[in-house]
Amino acid sequence: QVQLVESGGGLVQAGGSLRLSCTASGRANVMGWFRQAPGKERDFVATLRSGYTYYADSVKGRFTISKDNAKNTVYLQMNNLKPEDTAIYYCAAGNTLILSTLRKANAYSYWGQGAQVTVTS
Repeated sequence: QVQLVESGGGLVQAGGSLRLSCTASGRANVMGWFRQAPGKERDFVATLRSGYTYYADSVKGRFTISKDNAKNTVYLQMNNLKPEDTAIYYCAAGNTLILSTLRKANAYSYWGQGAQVTVTS
């Protein structure tokens, strides 16, 4: 069992930046981020697997996912934030994901508690 503890998030004006952190209690080969806005499904944001990074088109060029292996912590640096980025951001992790499932929430076994990100215009 892997526990994920998130930190970061908050309130920021459009164009601003925030950084989310997620520390895992155990080993996870894949760690990533999803987000869920009110009344919407949980959507893929970014993930990191075997040193490769994958991004949703909506965040490409603005968000960066990275990992500190020594700390077993994954980060999501979010720049040039837009009001449509407002959502609860969830850290996700798994060990048996194949390439075709990286963007699917139901492929991940472990989830963080969520962090609210609010971007005002």
